[in-house]
Amino acid sequence: MLKKKDGLLIGTILIVCLISYVLIQFVVKKDGNLVLIKVDGAIKYQLKIDEDKQLKVSGYNGGENIIVIKDGAVRMSDADCPDKLCVNMGSISRTGETIVCLPHRVVVEIAGNQSDIDSVVQ
Repeated sequence: MLKKKDGLLIGTILIVCLISYVLIQFVVKKDGNLVLIKVDGAIKYQLKIDEDKQLKVSGYNGGENIIVIKDGAVRMSDADCPDKLCVNMGSISRTGETIVCLPHRVVVEIAGNQSDIDSVVQ
């Protein structure tokens, strides 16, 4: 049986989780400007996210994925893999977000500007 203090603790944890989620989504993650398309771990394409384009990417074992860059977002519009999970992932536009097609070993990743300084080590 839950006591009043247990409910207060659960409520506090939920509020902290919600605040953390909002901070990560809207403050930490920034809009990316590069799209990296990797096949089997190797970068095949490096494109700007603000240039509308449609690509047919040949993946592992001859599989094909169609990637659409439009209106500052990227999505996988079609794939000939059996489960089509990559197609159902929707659009991505923020740094660090990825779309992965495991059967074809295709990864679409949003990256920031290559000239951005991530850290300085002395």
